[in-house]
Amino acid sequence: MATIPTNPIPQFPAGFLWGVSTSAHQIEGAAAEREPSVWDAFTAGAGHVKDGSTAEVACDHFHRYPEDVGLLRDLGVGAYRFSVSWTRVNSPGGLDFYDRLVDELVGAGVRPVPTLFHWDLPSSLEEAGGWLNRDTAERFAEYAAVVAARLADRVTKWITINEPAEHTLLGHALGTHAPGKQLMFDALPAAHHQLLGHGLAVRALRAAGITDIGIANSHGPTWAASREQADVEAAGFYDLLLNRLFAEPIILGEYPEGLGEMMPGTDVGSDLKTISEPLDWYGVNYYAPTRVGAPEGEDIEFGGITIPAELPFTVKEVEGAPTTDFGWPVVPAGLTELLTTFRERYGDRLPPIVITENGCSYEGLDDQERIAYLDGHVRALHEAVAAGVDVRGYFVWSLLDNFEWAEGYARRFGLVHVDFETQERTPKASYAWYRDLLRAQSRA
Repeated sequence: MATIPTNPIPQFPAGFLWGVSTSAHQIEGAAAEREPSVWDAFTAGAGHVKDGSTAEVACDHFHRYPEDVGLLRDLGVGAYRFSVSWTRVNSPGGLDFYDRLVDELVGAGVRPVPTLFHWDLPSSLEEAGGWLNRDTAERFAEYAAVVAARLADRVTKWITINEPAEHTLLGHALGTHAPGKQLMFDALPAAHHQLLGHGLAVRALRAAGITDIGIANSHGPTWAASREQADVEAAGFYDLLLNRLFAEPIILGEYPEGLGEMMPGTDVGSDLKTISEPLDWYGVNYYAPTRVGAPEGEDIEFGGITIPAELPFTVKEVEGAPTTDFGWPVVPAGLTELLTTFRERYGDRLPPIVITENGCSYEGLDDQERIAYLDGHVRALHEAVAAGVDVRGYFVWSLLDNFEWAEGYARRFGLVHVDFETQERTPKASYAWYRDLLRAQSRA
């Protein structure tokens, strides 16, 4: 059983935003009532999802959203981060669902925080080239304008794109996620076009009068496996590829040295000006650090992903750290390290930070391991705040157990247990822990 500190978690600054996160494809279901996405096509392929499942029903949130908003209200969160399904918006009446959801949230006193893209690209756009096609960035901005026109009267805080790094690496380079491409470094145009789409969407949201915009980028410290030069160089390249490639165009308006030449477009300089449109805050999804070493000449299985031998790095276990049921290392101090490193690296150019995802996969309703994980990470976050990092909010992943991408329903990240046969929701011990934390913070 995990050990949880008995001393209270320190108070965060006034106005700190506490929330939970989900995504459309993972919880909504009602697949027949929207256009197909790349994830529908991917899960239809044999062997792509470990348990052979699909998100056709998932948590049936599309039909059960009032119950789920009730869980949010009773939890006491200040905000709910959800994603808008581009495919649903493209379908007749699709925006009506988000109208209803937003009205329900506002009525419950929960701030809606939509993410415009969380990996479920419409299949029609994928057939035209997807994120490898520059035109998709333009279409994304048009879609952002349509959603803003409907919801901006009640929704003030917006997120453009979720984790372009993972969508590039897993979806376009390694093929373990939709759309299942195995392009290796030829996947980099997908990174550039997502970043360009982000910048164009920021402009579209600004044109709609929105003044509270961020992105949700995944980041974590990169640790060299040893002090040997080969390991240090491999770790530096990994950090370049998974952290700096996605942070620096947005924060600094430039690609790390050497990577800009690998990006598409006839006028990268103009694209970077768009990509670096000023943000009101910068979202960070944090789960764990990564220990990286020089390649070992063979494929490596790590965290459910195959690391091909031809990559210039390999990923190794974080020694001495406990792991989640997913096999991910539990290192709360890595969050403090990440945030203080970003502050040192980017200085005054770094916008205020919001932790847009942090969570873990564990089984069981009495999920003491999840409580210990969250407790440790909230304390680590407070250490970063005490060290001078401007952090404005924290969102737990996730409200509900859900369809966990290529893992299917085998991984449970929720504060609320979902029986996928009956759709019964049962709050876990971690739900009560988070509710009590929020009450304690609100009494400050």
